[in-house]
Amino acid sequence: MATGLFSVLRLVPWGEVIRNAPRVAEGAKDLWGKVSGRPAAPPPPVDDKVQGQLQAEAHAIARLRAELQATETAVSELQAQMLAATELINDLADQNAQLVRGVETLRRRLLWLAGLTALLGGTAVVALLLRS
Repeated sequence: MATGLFSVLRLVPWGEVIRNAPRVAEGAKDLWGKVSGRPAAPPPPVDDKVQGQLQAEAHAIARLRAELQATETAVSELQAQMLAATELINDLADQNAQLVRGVETLRRRLLWLAGLTALLGGTAVVALLLRS
C-alpha cells in the first residue's frame, strides 16, 4: 500500500503546487474570514479617478432610489384616488338606480291619474248631457 501512495505522489506536479501555494493560502484566508464572520483582508486602495467614479455612481444610485421612492408614493396616492373614485361611481350608480325606480313609479301614477281624470271627465260630460 505504501508503494501505491508513493507512485501517486510522484505524479503530482509539485512545481505548480509550490507556485500556486500563495494564491491557495490567500483564498483559504478569505474563505475562513467569510465563514468565521471576521472580515477578510481590506480591499486594495482605490485611486482618485476610480474613487470619483464610484462616488458619482453612488450619487446616481441615491438619486434613482429617491425617484423610485417618489414614484412608489405617487402610485400609492393614485391607487387611493382610484379607490375613492370607484366608491363614488358605485354610490352614483346606486343613486341613479333609485332615481330610475322613482321616475318609473311616478310615470305609473301619472298614467293612473290620467286615466282616472279621463274617466271622471267623461262621466261629467255624460252627466251634463243628461241634465240638459
